[in-house]
Amino acid sequence: MKLLAFAGSSSKHSINKKLATYAAGLFENTEVEIIDLNDYELPLFSVDREKLIGQPPIARTFLDKIEQADVLVISVAEHNAGLTAAFKNIYDWASRQKKLVYDNKPLLLMSTSPGKHGGKNALEAAKISLAWYGGNIRATFSLPSFAENFDEETNTISNKEFDAALKQIIAGFDYEQKA
Repeated sequence: MKLLAFAGSSSKHSINKKLATYAAGLFENTEVEIIDLNDYELPLFSVDREKLIGQPPIARTFLDKIEQADVLVISVAEHNAGLTAAFKNIYDWASRQKKLVYDNKPLLLMSTSPGKHGGKNALEAAKISLAWYGGNIRATFSLPSFAENFDEETNTISNKEFDAALKQIIAGFDYEQKA
């Protein structure tokens, strides 16, 4: 089984990428690929720009990665109570080539933040938005107060309760792709 994981963030030190990478490693019997949104940077989407440049191959490459995966793990970052521009932009461009960007793949949707709410606004926004574009969200997880609950030396969740909750979600994760 092939698992694709990434963060909805363009930060080179993304805490959401660290969380997505950790979670992806907990899935058993999977080939894991971690991608970085910085490799899919495009001009800000607009229909006017699309008329000028057409459909960028980078957006197609992003879609190909999703299509090649059996399972998706996405951890969304929160900017001003919403999704990041970097994440929304690649998915806007990709949706012009294929409406169901997330290809109905079983998806673990997560978020974390430095604050006590764990990026829950972005998580809620992503639940709504991704569902319209083929996001088959099977489970969600939010990790609050990243610095207090994640050990960056070992790249693991240090809070036993949060770690157990994520491991329970992954142990019961439904891999079957349903139409």
